[in-house]
Amino acid sequence: MRCIALYSLLSLSVVALSVASCPAASPAALDKNRIDELAKMLPETPRGVGPTISDRKAWEKVAAAPEFNGVVAKAEKLLDQPIPELTDELFLDFSRTGNRTRCQRVLSQRQGRYPALVLAECIENRGRFLPAIEESIRACCGDKTWVMPAHDRSLRNFNGATVGIDLRVANESWNLATVHYWLGDKLSPELRKLIRDQLERRTFTPYEGMVTGDKSRMWWLNGTNNWNAVCLAGVTGSALAMIESPRRRAEFIVAAERYVQNFLRGFTPDGYCSEGVGYWNYGFGHYTMLAETVYQATGGGADMLADPRAKQDAWFGPRMEILPGIYPAFADCSPGARPSPPLVAFLSRRLGFGLVDVERPWLGLRTGPQGRLFALGIYGFDNSATPIAPAKEVSVSQSLRDWFPDAGVLITRPTPGAKHALGVALKGGHNAEHHNHNDVGTYIVALGDKTPLVDPGAEVYTARTFSSRRYDSGVLNSLGHPVPLVAGKLQRTGRSAAGKLLKTEFTEETDTVVFDIRSAYDVKELKKLVRTFVFSRKGQGSFTVTDEVEFDSPQSFGTALVTFGDWERAAGNRLLVADGDEKVTVQIDTGGAAFELKSAEIKEDVRSPRLPKRLGIDLAEPVTKVTVRVTIAPGT
Repeated sequence: MRCIALYSLLSLSVVALSVASCPAASPAALDKNRIDELAKMLPETPRGVGPTISDRKAWEKVAAAPEFNGVVAKAEKLLDQPIPELTDELFLDFSRTGNRTRCQRVLSQRQGRYPALVLAECIENRGRFLPAIEESIRACCGDKTWVMPAHDRSLRNFNGATVGIDLRVANESWNLATVHYWLGDKLSPELRKLIRDQLERRTFTPYEGMVTGDKSRMWWLNGTNNWNAVCLAGVTGSALAMIESPRRRAEFIVAAERYVQNFLRGFTPDGYCSEGVGYWNYGFGHYTMLAETVYQATGGGADMLADPRAKQDAWFGPRMEILPGIYPAFADCSPGARPSPPLVAFLSRRLGFGLVDVERPWLGLRTGPQGRLFALGIYGFDNSATPIAPAKEVSVSQSLRDWFPDAGVLITRPTPGAKHALGVALKGGHNAEHHNHNDVGTYIVALGDKTPLVDPGAEVYTARTFSSRRYDSGVLNSLGHPVPLVAGKLQRTGRSAAGKLLKTEFTEETDTVVFDIRSAYDVKELKKLVRTFVFSRKGQGSFTVTDEVEFDSPQSFGTALVTFGDWERAAGNRLLVADGDEKVTVQIDTGGAAFELKSAEIKEDVRSPRLPKRLGIDLAEPVTKVTVRVTIAPGT
């Protein structure tokens, strides 16, 4: 795997699910023996991650690191800027209009203010940033709720009817706990008490109520997506840094050990994360930080990364590389998203992956400054990966393929050393995955450093995105994917709409995967729909997608290509599709049946500067039986 060039950690705006509560249950009591065992491992006083401001040797290294050159200057500018105001009107914007962006922009500015000031103060240790730090934290603690507007659709948190924990609460809590730990007595006694009281009210007490069954549970405790790991990490990390009683801290660890198993179960048994690369950064990144925080707190006595499932899931990000630096935008993923280099570097060194090309530039302080102080505390300073020597160097992008049989996902690559050759990602899957798109049978074609044929990825989140109208979106429904249009119908949603694996055949020269995708379409006349993918490594490579379809009676049928680039029709049934200076040819074969090309922009608010284009390949007349084949190869 070559160096992953972008550090793509997601902000707290990446999920828009409502903070709903489940009825109070009677959970099994936490294991008292395990609590006793862990309490003995924990220090007498709470400790956070990273060095305190009194550790001047550690912070002098930070000051000398070139990645931190601009930290103090940035903080100085903030001293002259007012704290962005979070008004009731702004918070209520989402509930009134469905727009997430306006309020979240201000929340991001407020959340990023005091961490920048804290970093500068830790580097300088002169006290000149302390008043602004205290002012910013008081403003944060004065907010009616830390829950994001999009996660408080009922406004029960805003109106004070409940105190919930969402992604923002978890991360805000851990950041504040880290400030409390790092600055210690540099903060006024009144502010230290304010932080303790706020975390107790907003985080610790509500969480303990959920775990014991005294309070209704928020869905994420038993959820299997990124929320589970993110919230558990934030709550547990905060507790380890703030709570005086070792036994009470141990209870938080035991609860995390139990409930984070739900997150691991969200991966398919082969280690595939259906949320996509971006959410793997976010969800598994927080699992990793939870594991490391607990590992440090217990002196290595508790190691969540020793779980065989966690080790397998840790490989997901690197395994998704199609060509060097190119990853698929499956599910709610932004085009161009890549595995987080500091995360991959840490996991590689810690678990012995041998991805030395990522470890070299991204371990330690080379991560650079971050708004999440706890992340810097974990990755930037001595940790469980620091003393471990790198394993034998490997390169993921030089292996021929990565196959996820349970998920039905194949990443297939050219022969090592091949010049300017194709790479492909394809999936069967089903239409009830995490952050699902209706995309059974989709694929992405990469060439050089571009993807001429794409999955357009996620839309910009609004209230519609996580509602009953989700699949009104032309990039979330199957219209936005290179899959068939059957009897005029798009794919349906649900677990039963799935790619049934019929065949795989992998050789040095050719990879073949065959899916029955009939179940993805609610068309009673449909008797057969088999999609066959064949990737050839001959020369610069080629990729063939063949659809065999049969109906009880004549029906319309078509397939599609999706691109952010430009296209033109060449001679005969040959197309040329370009993404910048990278071009592929597409040869269309319908067995002699007439077809029409219908190009249309998908006019949705996407996370790309260009709108995707759907190039429909539609048969001119209804058919009872037909085979449609498209063959893609590097072009000029």
